[in-house]
Amino acid sequence: IDQIALMLQAALAARHKVALKLNCRAGALDEVVALLPSLHAPTVSHLYDPEWLAVETIVDTDAVRELIPRLRAAGAEGILVYELRKMI
Repeated sequence: IDQIALMLQAALAARHKVALKLNCRAGALDEVVALLPSLHAPTVSHLYDPEWLAVETIVDTDAVRELIPRLRAAGAEGILVYELRKMI
């Protein structure tokens, strides 16, 4: 029963959240990250090209519409938004 409750709570927690993934140049990272809400801190990974980084975080679904134009203006490219199934 505990496992079922955990999975149900995880599905409910993810209900109003989406994952956001984007690329940006290293010089734009601070400005891009400053715009991003996250649970702790966004995940930042280096791409094969050392000038570029990938940034990933979880945001409220309602925030995406206003957030994406601000991210683009800050230098974000290749922005992906995808639904979550569970958030534990």
